Amino acid sequence: MGFLQKINILPRWVIALLDGIVLSYAILLGFLLRFNFEIVHFNQVALVKGVVWFILTGCLSMIITKSYMGIVRHTSVRDGLILSKMIGINFLLLTGANIISYYLLDAGWIISFAVLMIASGIALFWLILYRMVIKELFGYIKKNEKDVTPIVVFGAGEAGILAQSIFANDNKVKKRVVAFLDDDINKAGKKLSGAKIYMGLQMLPEIVQKYNVQELVISVQKLSSNRKRQIIDECLSLGIHATIIPPVNEWINGSLMPNGIREVKIEDLLSRESIDLDNSRVKEDLFGKVVLVSGAAGSIGSELVQQIAHYQPEKVIMLDQSESALYNLQQEMNALNLPTQIVTLLGDIRKRKSIAKILTKYRPQIIYHAAAYKHVPMMEAYPEEAVKCNILGTKNLADLAVSNHVEKFVMISTDKAVNPTNVMGASKRIAEMYVQSLNDALEGTGAKRTKFVTTRFGNVLGSNGSVIPLFKNQIQRGGPVTVTHPDITRYFMTIPEACQLVLEAGVMGNGGEIFVFDMGEPVKIVDLAKKMIKLSGKVVDRDIKIEFSGLRQGEKLYEELLNVKEEVVSTHHPKIMIAKVSHVHFESIVTQIDAFKLLLKKNSDVALVSHMKTIVPEYISNASRFSFLDHLEVKH
Repeated sequence: MGFLQKINILPRWVIALLDGIVLSYAILLGFLLRFNFEIVHFNQVALVKGVVWFILTGCLSMIITKSYMGIVRHTSVRDGLILSKMIGINFLLLTGANIISYYLLDAGWIISFAVLMIASGIALFWLILYRMVIKELFGYIKKNEKDVTPIVVFGAGEAGILAQSIFANDNKVKKRVVAFLDDDINKAGKKLSGAKIYMGLQMLPEIVQKYNVQELVISVQKLSSNRKRQIIDECLSLGIHATIIPPVNEWINGSLMPNGIREVKIEDLLSRESIDLDNSRVKEDLFGKVVLVSGAAGSIGSELVQQIAHYQPEKVIMLDQSESALYNLQQEMNALNLPTQIVTLLGDIRKRKSIAKILTKYRPQIIYHAAAYKHVPMMEAYPEEAVKCNILGTKNLADLAVSNHVEKFVMISTDKAVNPTNVMGASKRIAEMYVQSLNDALEGTGAKRTKFVTTRFGNVLGSNGSVIPLFKNQIQRGGPVTVTHPDITRYFMTIPEACQLVLEAGVMGNGGEIFVFDMGEPVKIVDLAKKMIKLSGKVVDRDIKIEFSGLRQGEKLYEELLNVKEEVVSTHHPKIMIAKVSHVHFESIVTQIDAFKLLLKKNSDVALVSHMKTIVPEYISNASRFSFLDHLEVKH
């Protein structure tokens, strides 16, 4: 057994030799069976001639079909078909030789058809049988190794069977499938290579205890996000590791490799059902157009650029002030070799003159405005930057879009603009108010105009500075994981999903709408932290501690997608709605925003924030140094 454990793959010459021995055995047994083991009836010359010819044509058939090149321990139905083909070719070769010998050369039969048929059947049987025996022997050895990890596979379909085969046959993978789980009631109770199939998740706790299972592999290719979450949550509660077989299009050369089975990520627990988009309308909207994306190097901006480029616009202009991030994005886009022209521009939306030159030169027809400062504590510390970028920068870009006859301007906003409790949220709400009132003012002219559309959504998974990469880094360092408050919740959406909805909403918009996205159910951040710790293989409060640091300045306990006074209107897309917000007069908001220019010269954070509260009455600071301004308002 020790010798066999060291063997990984039998050399081809060994397989060819074994096949030759089987052929020899088969032809001899064929003669014996044909003559009922009565040796006296044997014609020695015919026997020798028949054996030699059967072995020679058999070897030629092996070379033609390359049947000896298969890995015996990975024998499959395909190998059986190749062996059948090899025996079939051997039969045809000998039949041809028989006909030539008997009819053309008048030398009699080389081998009788009865012996040929018997020998061919025996050879095929034993060629397949010995391969299966060796395969099972290797599987038995692996099954009884002490360091093999017992695992369960969820999904008894083709991917699950393939995974089982990999675990059983690859010496480097020290895992063994002890059971299958499947939601198909027709499969329950059956077996796959000795492993029983159980219905659903009900039996998983018992299986874990019985076999000391340490890992579950999710192999179902088309599994709903909700079911995936249920499976992973059950694994976390039982303390077992969870992994996922990726979609077939991610397999290497169409084959699943052992290292291709990936770890479960927190995104798997937070992801939702795939979006049904009207891609034809999006393509029609973008095809052949010149599209500018501000903040192109950011999390949302870079994904927008990549998605937009695949709809074959004439040109995509990537505008950002971050040099390194913009350069990296440029390299990524160049590597895609898309037919769309990619233009990389280092620029700042706060600088009106430089942005004016860009729009005059490139004449974009559609602008996706993703440039913004978005970190709540940072903007609470530097309100003047939020005013310059989020408010005045947006105004610059929007005004220039009008003067340069841009067809559509899609602004990326945030749920933090709803009942804002911080500077960042208030600055985005003021930007929303401006572009919406500008659209209203243009609509009244009746002339061809720029259509302004706003999209509003919550946190995106994996975005720069979001809680998930922060938690990952803290877990890698051994903790503690810091959560601001035990009850804090947030909505989450993947970056690709958010950008897909932005593009769809951009197509829908006729101007003046604020689109809000269905963000699903809010997630408790402390639960998110616990799950991330468990997914890393650690135990909460034993290996990694969770500490509550207190709400940061301006931070909310709960995010909102709508103001209490707002209502929504449904659209043809179930995940996109239109918020019915109160409109403001254009001249009024222009005057209020222009006032910021004078206030910036005073170098007073309090004056800036106080003015923001005047524009956005629902802006009530939370855990902020500016909270006293709300008390002053109450006294008045």
